[in-house]
Amino acid sequence: MVIDQMILESPKDSFLQEDLESIAGSNIPMEELKGSSILVTGATGLVGSQMVRALACMNRLRQTDIHILALVRNPEKARRIYGDLLDRRDIELVQGDLMRSLKVKGGVDYIIHGAAVTVSKMMVTEPVNTIMTAIDGTRNVLELAREKNVRAMVYLSSMEVYGKWDGSSDVTEDKMGYVDPLAVRSNYPESKRMCENMCIAYLSQYQVPVRIARLAQTFGAGILPGENRVFAQFARSAMNGTDIVLHTKGLSEGNYCYTADTIRALLTILVKGKNGEAYNISNEENHTTIADMAEFAAEKLAGGKIRVVFDIPQSNTFGYAADTKMKLSAAKMRSLGWEPQYNMEQCYRRMMGSMRCMQEEQK
Repeated sequence: MVIDQMILESPKDSFLQEDLESIAGSNIPMEELKGSSILVTGATGLVGSQMVRALACMNRLRQTDIHILALVRNPEKARRIYGDLLDRRDIELVQGDLMRSLKVKGGVDYIIHGAAVTVSKMMVTEPVNTIMTAIDGTRNVLELAREKNVRAMVYLSSMEVYGKWDGSSDVTEDKMGYVDPLAVRSNYPESKRMCENMCIAYLSQYQVPVRIARLAQTFGAGILPGENRVFAQFARSAMNGTDIVLHTKGLSEGNYCYTADTIRALLTILVKGKNGEAYNISNEENHTTIADMAEFAAEKLAGGKIRVVFDIPQSNTFGYAADTKMKLSAAKMRSLGWEPQYNMEQCYRRMMGSMRCMQEEQK
């Protein structure tokens, strides 16, 4: 496959481009991926879009000749995100709705399934849609994996499947906490749990070779326009000199991982993971409470020029998950040879640099 060397994967964002080339140059064994077709769902989301870019970068720098199938619902949105990169011959947009049976022409060797509802407010305002997007969407992707007889599939789950913890020990993949099925916000962790079990069912009954990635909160260079999760809110406050407003006490302990580290982990699971196994993707050093991270942003990133202000509503109208004391263990992921590279300050500095690149591009 001939690739236009002049079309870089993120030419207007030097921080993201550096991340992509770092992923491409990593020690992940890519030999078995050469010449394969890889379908990425959720290709207009944060993780999905960076996975597509990373695979494209590997094609350019490592001549992996991967046929990248980017599944999207809205091609116009995809064009806004990817720009001229879609003019390269190694990327094919596949328009489809996960809620319906998926039709993909030709062979599919690997699937990375990342499509899901990720907006907390939608989880409380549209809980039925959140559940059905997860359940029906994952079933349709697993059916496609079965039909295409894929070599491997990675399902992107979440640390929220672990539910409530007391913080007495690090959370490994063989443990599970409590999720209240009568709380409407539980639709997200409960549906993720069901999707994980559906993956195991398809492995057991139909021998679909699926592995599960349980992601910590992921952020870094290349966040998409409109991103409104806490990391983006804190970064914008630090950049704009405005106070950080918390709508909870911020006691929940967060687990975080830089986006490029997460992409490397997912590719490692794809080529080295075991079928039917789950893997935590988290950087243990980036473990903190929401309140402490807000203070870090105000003091370290903004130089003490802004404050953290608490404005707590009586009801959970913002859809935030229940407070939990939980620290993910990434020991199992490390056993595959993966190591995270970016600490919390590096995550923020690189994300903010990336955000400034985008602001300059929009002027």
